[in-house]
Amino acid sequence: MDQLALLFVLLLGAVLSVPVGDRYGLPAPVLMTLLGIVLAVLDFVPNVEIPPELILPLVLPPLLYAAVRRTSWRQFAANRRPIFLLAVALVFVTTVCVAVVAHSIVPGLPVAAAVALGALVAPPDPIAATAVAGQLGLPRRLVSILEGEGLFNDVTAIVLYNVAVAAAVSGDFHPGRAALDLVLSAVVAVALGVALGWGANRLLDLLNDATLQVGLTLLVPYASYVLAEELHGSGVLAVLTTAMFLAEYGTDPDDVLTRLAGHTFWDIIDTLVTGVAFGLIGLELHNALRTASGRWSEMLGWAGVILAVVVVVRLVYLLPATWLTKRLHAKRDHDEDIPMSMRETVVMWWSGMRGVASVALALAIPLTTDDGSDFPDRDEIVFIAFGVIMGTLVLQGLTLPWLVKRLGVQADAEHEKKFERELAERAAKAARRRLHEIEEAEDLPEELSEQMLRRAFEIGVRISPDMGEEERREAHRIRMRRLKRMRRIQGELLSAARHEVLAARSEPGADPEIVDRVLRHLDVRSLR
Repeated sequence: MDQLALLFVLLLGAVLSVPVGDRYGLPAPVLMTLLGIVLAVLDFVPNVEIPPELILPLVLPPLLYAAVRRTSWRQFAANRRPIFLLAVALVFVTTVCVAVVAHSIVPGLPVAAAVALGALVAPPDPIAATAVAGQLGLPRRLVSILEGEGLFNDVTAIVLYNVAVAAAVSGDFHPGRAALDLVLSAVVAVALGVALGWGANRLLDLLNDATLQVGLTLLVPYASYVLAEELHGSGVLAVLTTAMFLAEYGTDPDDVLTRLAGHTFWDIIDTLVTGVAFGLIGLELHNALRTASGRWSEMLGWAGVILAVVVVVRLVYLLPATWLTKRLHAKRDHDEDIPMSMRETVVMWWSGMRGVASVALALAIPLTTDDGSDFPDRDEIVFIAFGVIMGTLVLQGLTLPWLVKRLGVQADAEHEKKFERELAERAAKAARRRLHEIEEAEDLPEELSEQMLRRAFEIGVRISPDMGEEERREAHRIRMRRLKRMRRIQGELLSAARHEVLAARSEPGADPEIVDRVLRHLDVRSLR
């Protein structure tokens, strides 16, 4: 098996892991990691030969962009305090604790190298957290916090990692310069992210074609990441800023086709890239096995201790942090999402899985220092990091669904249904207001006006069938049965038309471009 065949196997696994995970209640990223482990122990499967410095630029931008599209700026703004406590403060605390323990148990491990290890295992993976949380039906407030933590903690961890690696390589460290680098990195990333978001928004308006617009959205996160890194900014923060800008200002309510196409496209990208990324994590078992050759008991012991530190520190930190956040929330009455019970705090604790970023940072550790000597204890750091990643991903990922079910932490279905009904009522009222404006501007026949008024009411009822009085709901049900019958018949008519057009494709002299254009018209008509 060569590298290309291995890639196709991972892509196929990414597609199949979703229905398999849904069927057995297991997270797809964890299944892909297990698939990678199985492939790694097979003799005919080659080692993965992706340069470490390319893993983050290739994988993170599209995954971050896809994750941001599922959230909103309001959620980040409202949850800035819990996100800061998790994405910034907890990363610092975890890095320090891991560095202290690693420096004490690994003989000869320098402080700078220990800090690099702490930084690369500190951030929970944004993709693993959101993918797992999204499948378990957790309360929206927990999903919001996990998404915010996962999206922003990489910024802090990568800056700490770069500072520590630079100190280990050069043997020189200046705390003041490191703090200044952190601030400048954030400022450059935010400024560049806003600028690219604004420019991309203008380009989307100019293109005026769904295919080109969706294609541009694939290029934007890569451009944002690469340009930020070239300017010594945070590529992760730049992608987040660009994505949030476009999510806030780049949506045209009337551009239905682009929105539907973009949603489908990014779901596909998210599924495939996530699957490949976590499959690669499992495949890295090759390198871990080679590193630990002849030192299994010693290195497994180190990895187990650091894994315990990572897991315990998160719990010990979350308990007072959650209490503090609840106190501040009660005093200031902020509209923020916080864990409301000890059970939700436990679920947050057990959701701290490491993943793609940690693997990429571990593999990106330089081989040598500035004086030509080997990077101190690089093999040990890589093995320990891999142990922590596998331990959190497999152990926590496989048991999190059981824990959520056991604790009974589920989304408030009644609250979600109530909010959906409120939106349905607002949508129907907006439609009626617009109809009233049209009636004032145009002379509509009474029959047409009444028909349009019923249509305006049905906009809301189709979203939330419980809306309206029983008599009107019954009338709506009768109309919907008739409408479904009409749609079925119309669907069969359009199907016959599509079959005839496709059959013309094989006829002598038929222009396939014209056939495709007519077929697209029929497809859009069917969609509407």
